[in-house]
Amino acid sequence: MRIGIMQPYFVPYIGYWQLMNAVDKYVIYDDVNYIRGGWINRNRILIDNQPKYFNVPLIGASQNKLINEIQVNVDNALVRKNLRTIESAYKKAPYFDTVYPLLKTILDCRKDKISEYIEESFKVLCNYLDITTELIMSSSINKNCNLKSQKKILEICKILKCTEYYNAIGGRDLYSYNDFRNNGIKLVFLKSNKIKYKQFSNNFYSDLSIIDVIMFNSKDEVKDMLLRYDLIFD
Repeated sequence: MRIGIMQPYFVPYIGYWQLMNAVDKYVIYDDVNYIRGGWINRNRILIDNQPKYFNVPLIGASQNKLINEIQVNVDNALVRKNLRTIESAYKKAPYFDTVYPLLKTILDCRKDKISEYIEESFKVLCNYLDITTELIMSSSINKNCNLKSQKKILEICKILKCTEYYNAIGGRDLYSYNDFRNNGIKLVFLKSNKIKYKQFSNNFYSDLSIIDVIMFNSKDEVKDMLLRYDLIFD
């Protein structure tokens, strides 16, 4: 049983989806503290052919609250503003007509908690990309919430009867191969290969939101990108 655990990120970059696609169960880590300036409610898209931030507006966001306690501002005027931003940015992209309805469904979501809002966006895009991984909210798992960092991850893995734990390569310094091995779990890191595709100009801007990827590439091309990675393990 392969498991990945990550905080919920809004329409994240392709590497996030590679990790989700590579495992059997993906835990949305929603019962840890919200971090300002992170990727939970924002990502980057091309606006006027430059990478710029695109945000989900929040209400009362605070680092003293858990992610699943943070509210989304679902005001219709703000939703329409974000949709206009996407339309203006990508209306000339080759797959705009296919992708825009998906994004409208995502942004029109009436879930008022950011964790549930992002979970719904995951379901929409997983359905589009034929990702069949089971999604689980970490807050739904009966566990010892006093545990921190690696110990908490290990507990979730054991509760879900995990045999292999996958993490993005950026978290390599956070975990110990020996500690996972001693708990009967194989620790694996996923390292994305270089992914490049045609955008509007000759310049290429990497690591943008999945929005950018699916606007410029067919479904089959994106599904191929999901498999472009290396697995690193002890």
